[in-house]
Amino acid sequence: IATSIGHAPGIGLIDPSLGSVMSVAEALTNLVFAHIEGGVPSISLSANWMWPCRQQGEDARLYQAVQAMSDWVCALGINIPTGKDSLSMTQKYHDGRTVLSPGTVIISAMAETDDITGVVEPVLQTDYDSKLVYIDMSGAERRLGGSALAQVLGKVGDKAPEIVTVDYFLQKFVLVQELVKRKVLHAGHDISAGGILTTLLEMAYANTENGITVDLTKVSNDAVLALFSENPGVVLQVKDWEGFLEVVRELKAEDAYIEIGTIQKERKLDVKVGGESYAFDIDALRDEWFATSAKLDALQSGTAKSTERLANFKKQPIRYVLPKGWDGSLETWKQTLRQPGDKVQSRPCAAIIREKGVNGDREMAYSLYVSGFDVKDVHMTDLVSGRETLEDVNMIVFCGGFSNSDVLGSAKGWAGAFLYNPKAKEALEKFYAREDTLSLGVCNGCQLVIELGLLHKDVSLRPKMLHNDSHKFESNFLTLTVPQNDSVMFGNLSGSQLGIWVAHGEGKFSIPQSEGRYNVVAKYLYSGYPANPNGSDADIAGMASADGRHVAIMPHLERAIFPWQCGFYPKNGDVVTPWIKAFINARKWVENKTK
Repeated sequence: IATSIGHAPGIGLIDPSLGSVMSVAEALTNLVFAHIEGGVPSISLSANWMWPCRQQGEDARLYQAVQAMSDWVCALGINIPTGKDSLSMTQKYHDGRTVLSPGTVIISAMAETDDITGVVEPVLQTDYDSKLVYIDMSGAERRLGGSALAQVLGKVGDKAPEIVTVDYFLQKFVLVQELVKRKVLHAGHDISAGGILTTLLEMAYANTENGITVDLTKVSNDAVLALFSENPGVVLQVKDWEGFLEVVRELKAEDAYIEIGTIQKERKLDVKVGGESYAFDIDALRDEWFATSAKLDALQSGTAKSTERLANFKKQPIRYVLPKGWDGSLETWKQTLRQPGDKVQSRPCAAIIREKGVNGDREMAYSLYVSGFDVKDVHMTDLVSGRETLEDVNMIVFCGGFSNSDVLGSAKGWAGAFLYNPKAKEALEKFYAREDTLSLGVCNGCQLVIELGLLHKDVSLRPKMLHNDSHKFESNFLTLTVPQNDSVMFGNLSGSQLGIWVAHGEGKFSIPQSEGRYNVVAKYLYSGYPANPNGSDADIAGMASADGRHVAIMPHLERAIFPWQCGFYPKNGDVVTPWIKAFINARKWVENKTK
């Protein structure tokens, strides 16, 4: 499923009708970079209306906005089956002041994509033979009303961008979709808040090796309009120029694009407009771009952590060191991974243990399934009632989520369900007493394993899971290093450095003994925040029992078994990532134990 967001509150202040239309347009110009299986009619929208109703003129403005959106999406052939509204967006103060929220609609777009691996990302690729192309999806004159530029100058404006016709927009949307389908693009980015200048800079920020040179004269002879107008459109980095032109000819779209430039080795953005030339320092502007986030971060995490994040965001790149001999190609793994309709009669059994609020069970079940396990869904009520005893199970997994909404603290209530229900407690104790079993706790499951002391019989060794040093929930894609370790799942990944997702608020490992007393299976690559997102002692991200059979780890390996799931993965043709080996290792160990 491809999803995107769109909104245009600044434009809505000028014209509520245009504001709602442009909100849809932004959502679609974001969605366009994933090929939609059923075309435009298969897209669905959700509209979240936020409006200060019952204030003078606002009810009428809301009516205009809803009517305009209804007309526009009907013409597009798109449905809005759901949404919500908050129609009392007015704040009154004791001193008599009344503050109105600007009438806004947030559009969430969703559609089924037929090629998740073919999504075009907004990151420039190092290819000096590629070309940058601009496609206008507005067809109207360039205007600055409601733009980010107007906002930072303390203005609103009185003329906002428009879209000339639905057909004009649709033709360009279909063109970009076909380019995505034919795989002729390296990168693509919509034009919205900040104009084409922001688009180009954001495409360059994540590629730290290159710069850009463009001539925007054909976009507009006015430099301010060319750089900052927010008429809907896209910028594309084309890798296959002949393939690009073939699509353009087939769709009779020769006038639909403007070739504007290419990438360069020098780390700057060079812009020509008419007879004027401008040079922008990409890295300096990236610092300015990130500084706003740091100010918001300071309100949540405090000045110390926000300052540390700001200092480190360029010093902690994602690194990959793949395991020795690693081959992630389709030819290698299609013989190893389980296929639909597999006729093998007997497979090791793994169980997903769920509690109210757990939400990582489906990804985990799939990871186990494709690695060769049969997978049981076991809820805590099954264990409490005695319906499930785990006697036929060789591996259990406690998944991530927010069990019992973390009301008593992370996994505290979940642990209580085992400790204070005799049948559940007995099933767990018998499982861990066997010699043919494995267990894995991820995120909330990691917190549960630590809370129950399942890794260490020696109480003096037992770690604790504490709140993140930042005092907030951390969600990020970062790098783990796998140290030399003796564990079933991670032993042959030792020496690897791999990207992975974290999502937790209480993920800090606090160990009472020295690091050497523990069987550490994963560490954050960098010691500083945010690459160590929680301040864990010794940068520990995961550990195993002394015999290597039972693991507790905070990051979500089940959410990074395929390259397309990762925030970044080397473009080397891999169809799976090395994290799949952890699950394969578990299955093979069980098979050997139960021969």
